[in-house]
Amino acid sequence: MSGPDRDDWSASLDDLAAPLTRVQGTTSRRDFMRLSLTATGALLISGSIAPRLLRAATADSSAVAAASASAIGLFIQIDADGITHIGARCPEIGQGVYTSLPMIIAEELDADWSRVRVEQLPLGLKKIDEAPGATWRYGPQGAGGSTSIPQAWLDLRQVGARARSVLLRAAAERWQADIADLRTESGCVIHIDGRRLGYAELARTAVILPWPDSDVPLKAAKDYRLLGSRQPQKGLREIVTGAAGFGIDARMPGALVAVVARCPNFDGELISFDASAALKIAGVRQVLALPGPKAGEPITANLAPGVAVLANDTWSALKGRAALRIEWSEGPWRNESTATLDDQCTQLLKGKGMRCREDGDFDRARESAAKVVDAVYRVPYVSHCPLEPQNACVHVTSDRVRIIAPMQMPSGASRLAQQITGVDRFNIDVQMTRVGGGFGRRLSNDFVAEALILSQLSGKPIRLLWTREDDMRHDFFRPFGHHQLIATLNSEQAVTGWAHRLASASKYYRRPNMPDDQLWTSELYADDFPAALVPNLRLEWFGVKSGMTRGSWRAPAHTANAFAVQSFIDEIAHASGKDPLALRLEMLGPPRQIAYSNHGGPTFETGRLSEVLRRAASRIGWGRETPAGHGLGIAAHFTFGGYAAHAMEVSVASDGSYRIERCVCVVDVGRPINRSGIEAQMMGGTIDGISTAQNLEIHIKGGRVVEGNFDSYPLLRLADAPDVEVEIIDSERDPSGAGEMGIPTAAPALTNALFAATGKRIRSLPIGAQLA
Repeated sequence: MSGPDRDDWSASLDDLAAPLTRVQGTTSRRDFMRLSLTATGALLISGSIAPRLLRAATADSSAVAAASASAIGLFIQIDADGITHIGARCPEIGQGVYTSLPMIIAEELDADWSRVRVEQLPLGLKKIDEAPGATWRYGPQGAGGSTSIPQAWLDLRQVGARARSVLLRAAAERWQADIADLRTESGCVIHIDGRRLGYAELARTAVILPWPDSDVPLKAAKDYRLLGSRQPQKGLREIVTGAAGFGIDARMPGALVAVVARCPNFDGELISFDASAALKIAGVRQVLALPGPKAGEPITANLAPGVAVLANDTWSALKGRAALRIEWSEGPWRNESTATLDDQCTQLLKGKGMRCREDGDFDRARESAAKVVDAVYRVPYVSHCPLEPQNACVHVTSDRVRIIAPMQMPSGASRLAQQITGVDRFNIDVQMTRVGGGFGRRLSNDFVAEALILSQLSGKPIRLLWTREDDMRHDFFRPFGHHQLIATLNSEQAVTGWAHRLASASKYYRRPNMPDDQLWTSELYADDFPAALVPNLRLEWFGVKSGMTRGSWRAPAHTANAFAVQSFIDEIAHASGKDPLALRLEMLGPPRQIAYSNHGGPTFETGRLSEVLRRAASRIGWGRETPAGHGLGIAAHFTFGGYAAHAMEVSVASDGSYRIERCVCVVDVGRPINRSGIEAQMMGGTIDGISTAQNLEIHIKGGRVVEGNFDSYPLLRLADAPDVEVEIIDSERDPSGAGEMGIPTAAPALTNALFAATGKRIRSLPIGAQLA
């Protein structure tokens, strides 16, 4: 099921790219917008839009008319003092959409950006008669797969353009002028003779004018004043001064603080608990058993069984949890460890797996090859570890539910609330807060499910808090796997065959309604490089059995696969005596479009990937002589519609310690919306990729997670982080997202540079002390 009525926690990235494909035909084909004046004279502009199609359903005019002066309607409010409020529909998880989405509206509206105020919209669902019963009110409201900008590009431009068209007609009527003699600029309508009226002055005239019943012309790109510029993030002052509200700051009157002791054993169960000591602690109000999924069952709500302590304050709740005496079953994975997983992968790769793609005849290419290059790369489990641990503020009553939480998929929280409580979906209020890091972790709403269950059991509003240890040990971890890559070369040292054999723990493990023969689809993207670029290609997958819960981790399979593939290209170059950059460009060939069926398609353009490679190489000075102990590395990858390349220079000391001397990132994400935002995303993704590659791994021992905090899971320190030089390629193509493009190639560029400096190939992550 797609759209706001699907299980968002397990939605594939392809689903995120087209969230309303099942219900497009259910909305009105008449585009709709409405203006109304509030009691104070503010101009409210609202539009209910379906993604891409702008087929709107009629809004509740009485609700719009009753909106207070501080409400923003559906998207835009122009106050009597000229301040323009624009709603941001998607969750702000650090990717900058709180700024970039309103910029799209503001550009077409010709608003004065310095006088724009942005407000987070709540989850907006509209009831429809046909299945699945609901559609979006504001358009898609998720944050995943770098989809927020591509989904909004057509929709939100029309929102702004239609508002501007009505304001122009209002001015034409006021002046009795020809509308062709009018233009807009910075929140004003300007006559050819120099007269001007501010948008606020036109409100009373505009409100009585009919709205266009079809699309209106959009600006030509040459006339953009805001899009493509550099803008600081809206709300930046609040963030740096500590005034910004995150989920963990949310409060509800009378709420009890809840902390949960969750079963540490994979698929373990609660046998018994003694809460007598906990209940003697001042402030502790209740202790409740929290049910969890049975071993092997699909995970549709919370992750694990537990015991919850409800108290007046956080300190009392934590003291109460520490006083609990709990007996857990060991669970069926008691013998699982990191070592057993590595052994399992080694054994699996000796056999035959599921053939996911087979082009040409790889076996024949191998038999006739002048040279065969073979290598195995290891990618570990890693945690999301967002700075803000999971939390949720929830109140369940007999007929209403209120949820305030830091989410990536608020509609998934709404659906969970309906499933758990039985309350009608349209009596469930879901409010998004700014999120202190998502990275895919908050695609799942298991923490919201916990709060819902506890509020229902206790009859009280609940403020659920996770600790750092809770967050690190109960995650949807990035999948673990071993990648075996094999290349065949002919006598001219050209690549004639390529095999990617992957033994991994699928992230689709325990996804509802997921057939076993589709588990590979989250691990290998069938059309990724070098698909269609070599005559003989084989993709083969082996399912690893593991009790660890898995999920999407920033750019999902791209982070693992780009490390393996881009490292292997360097190995081929070394084995064939070719330059690593030249080999990549040779394999990409002339600029052309190749069909791409995975998320980010429908095409992959070889010329765009070649261009980011060339520019990264040029900026780093590729091919120059480097001092002893220095090395250059490069890597490029296509991720979710965007093209990125990294080039790095490292220096390595005699004791194996190293330093990143320079780090370059070149990115092509189509037409830039906010250059500052794109730069920030490339810098953040690069640092995340380096940090993860250097030191991060979640180990398993005795069927449970070992690491629990940053003392054993050391993130990159500020003093060791390189300055990241970002180049954004100007483009007239429609924009893609930018949230994940900066991470996949950071690790292979680093390890390739380390090889160039030392001659030692890093095939297993994290790097750790392998150079010592």
